[in-house]
Amino acid sequence: MPMGNRRVVIAALAAALGFAALLAGAPAQAQTKVRVGKAIAVNFAFLGADVGVATGIYKKHGISLDIVNFQGSAKLQQGLAADAIDIGLGSGPEMAFIAKGAPVVAIAALADPPRTIVLVVRKDGPIKTPQDLKDRTISCSTAGSLTNWMGHELSKQLGWGPNGIKVTPLGGMATQTAALKTKQTDGMIVETTTAFKTEEEGFGKILIRFADRFKHFHVHVIYARKEFVAKHPDLVRAFLAGWFESVNYMFDHKDKTIEIAQKVAHVSKSIAEKNYDELMPMFNRTGRFDPEALSALAQSYVDMHILPAKPDMSKLYTENFLPKTN
Repeated sequence: MPMGNRRVVIAALAAALGFAALLAGAPAQAQTKVRVGKAIAVNFAFLGADVGVATGIYKKHGISLDIVNFQGSAKLQQGLAADAIDIGLGSGPEMAFIAKGAPVVAIAALADPPRTIVLVVRKDGPIKTPQDLKDRTISCSTAGSLTNWMGHELSKQLGWGPNGIKVTPLGGMATQTAALKTKQTDGMIVETTTAFKTEEEGFGKILIRFADRFKHFHVHVIYARKEFVAKHPDLVRAFLAGWFESVNYMFDHKDKTIEIAQKVAHVSKSIAEKNYDELMPMFNRTGRFDPEALSALAQSYVDMHILPAKPDMSKLYTENFLPKTN
């Protein structure tokens, strides 16, 4: 081959190899990391984040989620305030933190009736009906929590005033379960995964489903740091678009959702299936806030002595970042 032609071929090969290397090294779409916190790791209500990651939905929206698990609502809000996370998946009552000055804003209603929360008693215990709870001791997670408020509110609904049932904060699910097993408490207000585990083990039973008693409520809400919202509004929109697409996927793909739930919560297929059937109806598929639900939340802040008066709830949330198509 003549020297001139050889040089042309070598140059062409080098260019082709260089282009191929560029293609191999460049991602199809740049992913921006968003730090997302879950108030409770195993809560089915927050599974949308895991589903979105597992199915590539968030990747499609240009987001890479860094999921962080917290031990309750207070810890989640501390994480938001400390800039440890950008977006938080928490409870509706956490909006009170905003009224008290937390640098956070609610950006979407995640779930409405409190289907995730139930009251469990011992299967062989003396409590057979809600009326048997008078003067009994039941556990909740922490003082001032949603489960704490629901215990006192249940007592009021049953006609005994806020303290007709003794509501004792005991922390995590394992501690509450141990207290019930050893008869230190008569019941516990927990999320459904724990409740179904007690039924599967044969010692517990669900006595009350709080969704039957609180029709207008936002049991779970999505939060974001105000600074993150101000600096990265497009990421907030992308996260919410991915969230609602993930929730729609969950409705349309039961088997895959159950498979992901099993891995995330480390539960049996039976419990994952029960959670799916019990909890999917609670998801808010638009993210819009309900005035009656907001009013109920505002009253709960006064009842729990978190705030001296009902706050102006319109100042605690925004709907500006919700997908237009939902």
